[in-house]
Amino acid sequence: MYDTWTDLLMADHEQTEQVIDALEKKWLEKKPAADTVKKAIRYFSEFADACHNQKEEQHLFPRLSAAGIPRQSGPLGVMLMEHERSKQLLAEFCELGQRYIAGETAVADDLVKVFLEYGALLKNHYWKENDILYPMGRKVLGPEEDAAIVTGIEELEASLGADTRKAYQKLAREITEGMLEDLSAALSKEVLAAILNTLPIELSFVDAEDSVRYFSHENHPKIFPRTRGVMGLKVQNCHPSKSVHMVNQILADFKAGKRDEASFWIDMNGKKIHIRYFPVRNPHGEYLGCLETVQDVTAIQQLTGQKRLLD
Repeated sequence: MYDTWTDLLMADHEQTEQVIDALEKKWLEKKPAADTVKKAIRYFSEFADACHNQKEEQHLFPRLSAAGIPRQSGPLGVMLMEHERSKQLLAEFCELGQRYIAGETAVADDLVKVFLEYGALLKNHYWKENDILYPMGRKVLGPEEDAAIVTGIEELEASLGADTRKAYQKLAREITEGMLEDLSAALSKEVLAAILNTLPIELSFVDAEDSVRYFSHENHPKIFPRTRGVMGLKVQNCHPSKSVHMVNQILADFKAGKRDEASFWIDMNGKKIHIRYFPVRNPHGEYLGCLETVQDVTAIQQLTGQKRLLD
């Protein structure tokens, strides 16, 4: 699932930012629940600090330094200073959190104040790493160093227990459940529909019962024309009989969790068409249906060199 050290570390960032956003939203509305504070202390102490930061300090930063990025100044020096500051704020948060859990509710305001400062530091820190330090690392590190960092990260996770990544993903879900609204929920139906119809990819969706429930670009030219007459039909009835067995195999694999994607490409009317299928799941991993994407990739295949300037 994660092929590079940047994939691994940025996935950590995204997960932790979601936890921060959920807690900020909840704790600004009302006093923290003791159980949530307990889970937050565990998550940030064990994962954000002892796991994620150590992946960088033990396996990434030394290689960046050896490749010529100064350890005492510049982006790497700033990242190390912010790691130390985050440890200080985390220690304050944990100390106040333990007192709050023990019944000292008078520290609630101080607890939230420290957490807001800690969360703001982490989010700003992650942005700097994602957009500045990691791109620098990709430029100076070779394939062997990249592979060694991935191995080091995996070994560190393994040293912390079986299925460390999954365990903290589960803890993050427990903290954010019911608190974090999907960003798309802030959009009106009109705007969301317009976004989907603007994508250079045709979308269609069948639900968990294999019935067609949605397709995009209704009023636009399509690679595979569809009409509203397909809505509610079993997807097997929308394919030639000779390919139904393949449709059933893909859907069965998705439902069983055996496959995360199925891809095909065909030549049609002088164009190269890329067709992909993905299982759609909720945050708990429950299967909701299958998404089909169809894209004309002819022009993409012809790209050469780089284009960095606007026409």
